[in-house]
Amino acid sequence: MNRNTRILLMLLSGMTIFATAAISQHVSWGFGLRHDLYNHYANPPDDIASRTSGSALLNIGLGPKLWIGIDDFSFSPEVYFMWSPFALSTGDFKGLGAMSFPILAKFEFLGNSNFNRDGKFGFSIGGGVQYTRTELWGLRQSFEDQGVSRGYFRTYIVEGDVGFGLSGFDIHLFVRYGWNKDTQARTWNIGMGYDFNIPRLKEAANADF
Repeated sequence: MNRNTRILLMLLSGMTIFATAAISQHVSWGFGLRHDLYNHYANPPDDIASRTSGSALLNIGLGPKLWIGIDDFSFSPEVYFMWSPFALSTGDFKGLGAMSFPILAKFEFLGNSNFNRDGKFGFSIGGGVQYTRTELWGLRQSFEDQGVSRGYFRTYIVEGDVGFGLSGFDIHLFVRYGWNKDTQARTWNIGMGYDFNIPRLKEAANADF
């Protein structure tokens, strides 16, 4: 186990222990939708082909999410599948498409907690790990003949969000950066997120009747 992995596991374990000990009033579940306004991925270098791929068009994602917390604060583990069918490299065209799997644990405050009954602005901060693959299809034979391949690579990620939430729903802008010192891989994701806390949304809907 390398140093970055040990640090990540220690951080996630500490966050989980702190959150469990400090807050126990509410545990809830739901899902999140994600839309990258822009993403940029850099594969580990191979000294043959351009290692970058990016997209500003049709980058969508979906995944499950938990909330553990109180009205103005929650701890949230979450994982997403992100799909970018038109991602490509402008350095030298090798193929199309990218996908990623960000796995995160975040501290969420005020409106981002998804437990508020009154609308509030809020923010979140957290980190985790992301697995990414570029050039999903159409990798040109000329690159394959030189030994270029595109498998999943790992980056360690940090994310910050700002948004507005009300009664189990929030909308937020997120910025996520990832790196891996050992492989020199990097990731950037900037976009919009939409979170749905199912039990809270049902509670709010019933309260209206």
